[in-house]
Order: sequence, then structure tokens, then C-alpha cells
Amino acid sequence: MTKKFLILLFLCVTCALHAANYLTFTAEADSSSFGIHSEWGNNPDVQCSLDGGKTWTKLINDSLISLPKKKKALLRGYNPQGISRDYGEVTRFVMTGRIAASGSIMSLIDGNGESLVIPGKYCFRSLFKGCTSLTEAPQLPAKTMARGCYAGMFSGCASLTKAPKLPAKALARDCYGGMFMGCERLTEAPDLPATTLEEVCYEEMFSGCTSLTKAPKLPAKTLTKGCYEFMFFGCSNLTQIPELPATQLADSCYFEMFASTNITQAPKLPATTLARGCYAEMFGWCTNLTQATQLPATTLAEGCYAAMFGMCTNLTQAPELPATKLANWCYHKMFFGCTYLTQAPQLPATTLAEGCYEDMFRECTNITQAPELPATTLAKECYTGMFNGCSKLSEIKVGFTDWGKEYEIYNGETTSNTLNWLSDVAPNGKFICPKGLPKEVGESRIPKGWKTVDN
Repeated sequence: MTKKFLILLFLCVTCALHAANYLTFTAEADSSSFGIHSEWGNNPDVQCSLDGGKTWTKLINDSLISLPKKKKALLRGYNPQGISRDYGEVTRFVMTGRIAASGSIMSLIDGNGESLVIPGKYCFRSLFKGCTSLTEAPQLPAKTMARGCYAGMFSGCASLTKAPKLPAKALARDCYGGMFMGCERLTEAPDLPATTLEEVCYEEMFSGCTSLTKAPKLPAKTLTKGCYEFMFFGCSNLTQIPELPATQLADSCYFEMFASTNITQAPKLPATTLARGCYAEMFGWCTNLTQATQLPATTLAEGCYAAMFGMCTNLTQAPELPATKLANWCYHKMFFGCTYLTQAPQLPATTLAEGCYEDMFRECTNITQAPELPATTLAKECYTGMFNGCSKLSEIKVGFTDWGKEYEIYNGETTSNTLNWLSDVAPNGKFICPKGLPKEVGESRIPKGWKTVDN
């Protein structure tokens, strides 16, 4: 009876060990080591085994465990509220040498790696942040997210080349925020199948991943506030980007999404109703972008196109802008610094809004003729800096008859509807305007040296 009992016990233990999917660290170089560092009193249960799961020892904060080459360490814990408990109360791994992770990260939650539910907000926030020794990421099988659960998880992992699978289809606020930020050797991004997004869910996810060349598909058709902002910012070798099928936009949803990347062509943007700052700086500093996309929207929002193509120095043609009703700052700096742009788009709007065209074509040094400006009444700062620095501009036609008043900003400083709008343009040119417009000369009025022609 005793012998049978022992055999049964042995089989149960063996099956349990086989069934568990422990987070595992494997040393790829001698003198490798790992440990944990906790902040603000966080003290999770993290245990490791160096003998295949026979004995377990709880990790001590800031105490390193040596791991010779090819040696494995199993890790587990029972943390039903999560490894980290809040934005500041975090625990992260520290590493030296070269270490490949495998197995399920969820063994730190349930002790065996079976759970598919993130138990609490910021659960794995910054868990491997700054681990330049990490060469492979563990499995992240969870399908139910929590706020900030993976935020900054692999930030600064400079040796990581491939991201783990991310199967969740419904996300949480900031769940992937900055997850791989600064992973400069990351060449392969995971599929992102989620169709239900939350605010800032992908914010800065791959920012600074300078070896990434292809972005994953993004199938969501309804966006949320800041969902894609800075997502691929600074991915200087990124050339392939996905279709963006969304027609329901949200504030800042694409803000600086592809800024400072290597793309040459912008994707289609089918939305006809925009949101506040939705496309702001989306392609800013994309110096190899030569072709813009069609912009069919007729319902604009505050700052919707602000600096969208700013400093795209190889852009040669601007898209049509069909909207006739503008919003505050809607085209602010839209083509700022586009030095290869030779022709501006038509601007059919007759009702203006505050700051609507401010700095729109500033320093577009190859534009020779401005689009007709048919509006008869100006709005506050509507044309401020609009053509400032357009050194080849030599003709403009306007429809307004009153320059408008000056506005005090602060400490006695003032601005106006046309402040410096024609500074540093061609020394000679033609200014076509209604007969009733006062023929005032200056950088904020009619350029000195230009001929005035009554319309």
C-alpha cells in the first residue's frame, strides 16, 4: 500500500510539473544573473527554482542570482492582484549577461501559467524595462487586458529582436503604452488583431524601434482618444505601413503616429468627419515622403490637420482640401517646411475660424503662387504666418476688405489676423485685392516692393 501510494504521489508531482508553464530564464552567456527590484514598497511573491522545480526560493529585492551558461531558472508566484499594483508601485527584473525568456508570464500570477486574465491595472508595467540582456521575450497569453498592464514592459530592451504574440482582441486603457519603446534591434512586430480599442492603448508602443521596417495590420474601424499616438514615432527604418480603415475617429487618435519614419507614401484616410487633433503631426519629419494621400473630409475639427506634413521636405504635391467650413487651427502648420512643395492646394472656404491657416505654408521655399483666398471677412489670427519664409512667392489674391484689429497676447505684446503672413517672400510680386482694402505696406500687410492690383 505504501509503495503504491509513493508511486501515485510521484506520478501526480510529475504531471503537475509537466502541466505547469513556468516563466523560464535561460542563460546564453557565462556570468549571467537576474533579480528583482521593487519600488514604493511593492513586495510581490516571486519564487525561482534552479533544480527543475524541486525546490523554490523567494527572490529578495535587489539580490542577484547567478545563472551559468545554458542553466535554466523557473519562476512562479502567487499574485492575484498583479506583480505591480499601481503606476508607481512597480516591480521589475534586473539582468546581466545574456538571458532568453520563455514560458508563460502568467506563472507569476497563478503559479503555473494557465491564467488568461490580467488581474489588475499596471500588472506587468515596466517588468523588463531596461533589461538590455534580455534576448527573447516570454509568452504573453492573456486575452483579457487591464489598464496599463503591459505599459513599458520591454522598454529599452536593446537586445530583443522579436516581439511575443499578443492575442487580445479587446484592449484596455494604455495596455500597450510604450511596451517596446526604444527596442532598437526589434525587427518583427506582433500581429495586433484587436478591433475594440481603448484610450491611448497603443501609445508609443514601438516608438524608437529603429530596426523595425514593417508595421502590423490595424483592423479597428472605430478609434479612441490617442489610441495610435506616437505608435511608430522615430522608427527611422519603417517603410511599410498598414491600411487605416477607420472612419470613426477620436481626439488625437493618429497624433505623430508615423512621425520621423522612412515612409514614402501616406495611407488612405477615408474618414469624412474629423476629430480634434486627429491627424496632427501624423507624418511630421517624414523626410522621404513624396506622396500625400487624399483627404476627403468636409467636417473638420480643432487642430485636425495641424502640422500633418510638417517638415516633409520631399513632398512635392499637396492633397485637395474640399472643406468649406473651417475649425479653429484646423490647418495650422499643415505644410510647414515642405521645401519641395511647388503648388499649394485650393482653399475654397469663405467662412474662416481662429488660427485656421496659421503658418500653413511657412518656409515652403518653392511655392511661387498662393491659392486664392476668397473669404471676405477675417477671423482672429486666421492668416498669421501663413506664407512666412516662402521666398519665391510672388503673387497672391485675396477677397477681404478690412485687415481687422490687433489683439493683445500678454505683457502688452500684440498679434493680428495677418501677423508676418508675407514675411521673407519674393522682393517683387503682385498683390490682387478688392478696391476697398487699405493699401498698407509691411510684413503683416502688403509686402514692400509688390505691385497692388485692384480686383
